[in-house]
Amino acid sequence: MRLLKYISDGGLRLTEHFISDESVPPYAILSHTWREGQEVTYNDLITGNGTDKAGYTKILFCAQEAQRNGLDYCWVDTCCIDKLLIA
Repeated sequence: MRLLKYISDGGLRLTEHFISDESVPPYAILSHTWREGQEVTYNDLITGNGTDKAGYTKILFCAQEAQRNGLDYCWVDTCCIDKLLIA
């Protein structure tokens, strides 16, 4: 499982895989509707792209809100799952 973390420079960072359920920290989950072509994918985050997509704003908001509520991490389906591995 990969999670997102809001970092001090205002960006987002994906975590490494967590090995076991016991090591997964508390996190927020974003429930949202998808807009075709506007969602930030796992690959976008890895390559540093996607910040111009409409979906980036809601992901950033989720990470900021999680942090305001005492959570260091959040999970968003569009970018925390490497769809190439499950295809």
